Amino acid sequence: MKILYIETSSKNCSVAISDKEKLLCLTEEVSENYKQSESLHTFIEWALEGAGISIKEIEAVSLGKGPGSYTGLRIGASSAKGFCYGLKVPLIAVNSLETMIEPFLNLNYDFVIPLIDARRMEVYTAVYDGKTGKEMSGTEAKILDETSFQEFKDKKVIFVGDGAKKAKEILQLPSAEFNETIYPSAQYLIKKSLEKIDKKEFEDIAYFEPFYLKDFHGVKKKKSED
Repeated sequence: MKILYIETSSKNCSVAISDKEKLLCLTEEVSENYKQSESLHTFIEWALEGAGISIKEIEAVSLGKGPGSYTGLRIGASSAKGFCYGLKVPLIAVNSLETMIEPFLNLNYDFVIPLIDARRMEVYTAVYDGKTGKEMSGTEAKILDETSFQEFKDKKVIFVGDGAKKAKEILQLPSAEFNETIYPSAQYLIKKSLEKIDKKEFEDIAYFEPFYLKDFHGVKKKKSED
């Protein structure tokens, strides 16, 4: 089963193709300017070429549904839905935070905590068991301060993602580890997507919306000025 994966929730525009669990091709680039609108369809073409298949061979589309960049999520969702409609294939959606933890599972961490920068001192986050990857606390938008995550001060914990930089500066957790270089990536959608396919957990393409988590503040601001 050949699957197309799209992850555009962050500065990393990421596309992958797999044949079941085997990764055939990964095309991605981190850009400070959020280049999804420019790069996504080119990356899809390159991924298909690298995998040596045509778009007509794709049997499902998997999307990193967020949380993350409002514009990036909208672009990724529109593209994924368009391919699903055109190819008449199912849509799978996976929490983008889950794509950040896989490289750190079974490395003797008690917990892996992804942090996606949501501007100022806010992050999108959730807490995952470091061995099983099980979600221990749900996805939320969290304002960081000196008291944040104090319940983990006696645990072996790693914070991952572009929000880890500001977390490192403010959190009072001297034994915690921080990895600022990790972004949501399409290659880590594979495992969860196959689990959802086995359970037939498909999205309703007509009504699917990304997991924005928060309202788009630009729209709110415009309304308040009127």
